[in-house]
Amino acid sequence: MSMSDPIADMLTRIRNAAMAHKATVVIPASKLKKAIALLLQKHRFIKKFVIIEDDKQDVIKILLNYSEEGESAIRGIERVSKPGRRVYTSSDSMPRILNGLGFAFVSTSQGVMTGHDARKSNMGGEVICKVW
Repeated sequence: MSMSDPIADMLTRIRNAAMAHKATVVIPASKLKKAIALLLQKHRFIKKFVIIEDDKQDVIKILLNYSEEGESAIRGIERVSKPGRRVYTSSDSMPRILNGLGFAFVSTSQGVMTGHDARKSNMGGEVICKVW
């Protein structure tokens, strides 16, 4: 598998681990991935994550979040902007995910935030992914 889109790889690993009811998933670390993991944790899609330092490349170990019934907190996680087709939006046309039940993660000049926060801060940016 080529790593032309490390973010899509991260989302796919999380999606697959959640569908397979795995407790944890490990992905190569980057600043953007840490920012995404932070948002996933803040909005309780994951329990927590730790950065494991390595000589070559640090990795992020994510502890997935499940309900008492064993349902994953992440029902869907989808890449929006891709390397071949970047998706940018202004604050007023920020996508709403499942009538506000999900989140769009947006990379702005102030860092990665949810579409909701970007709209409140009147900032546009690149729509990285949607999570619900």
